[in-house]
Amino acid sequence: MAGVSHPAEPPRDRDEATQQPERLDLTQLAELLRDRRGNLSIRQAAQEAGVSFSTLSRVEAGAHPDLATFTRLCAWLGVSPSRFFTPVVEREITPLDEAITHLRADPRLTADAAAKISSVLKDLYGALARDIAPPKSIVACHLRADPVMRPGVAPRLASLLQDMHEALERKVEAGEL
Repeated sequence: MAGVSHPAEPPRDRDEATQQPERLDLTQLAELLRDRRGNLSIRQAAQEAGVSFSTLSRVEAGAHPDLATFTRLCAWLGVSPSRFFTPVVEREITPLDEAITHLRADPRLTADAAAKISSVLKDLYGALARDIAPPKSIVACHLRADPVMRPGVAPRLASLLQDMHEALERKVEAGEL
């Protein structure tokens, strides 16, 4: 099917721009592993989970597993790997912020001089920059089932929905809708 990303394909630029980065938070993993292991020895639990006993021991102690081990342990626990990912909020860096950062890093300017130039730039930018209206969305979709989807399905589905959205936008612009 055209437009669907496959795992072997590199991500598209628009996908990279729209995806929110996530942070892997494994604080609960060790506790869940100990609870699931119960009275089993580490060797017995590791054999059931399909990992080495030393790896299971390290992960229970708080070490970060490799991706293959992580997915095996999640499967053994019966939890989705997405449970351990938390979104990271990133601040958008505006062109004005970037210019001010460069000014502050310039060794030829004192801190006071950089602050004065920054103040002038902020005033000029505030007076001359125009507001740009956000693009009007034709289709909106919320994937409530994302946490229970198999790994990789949500990004492929998002890519497909983006392709559909762009096709609808073209039809609207052409007056076909």
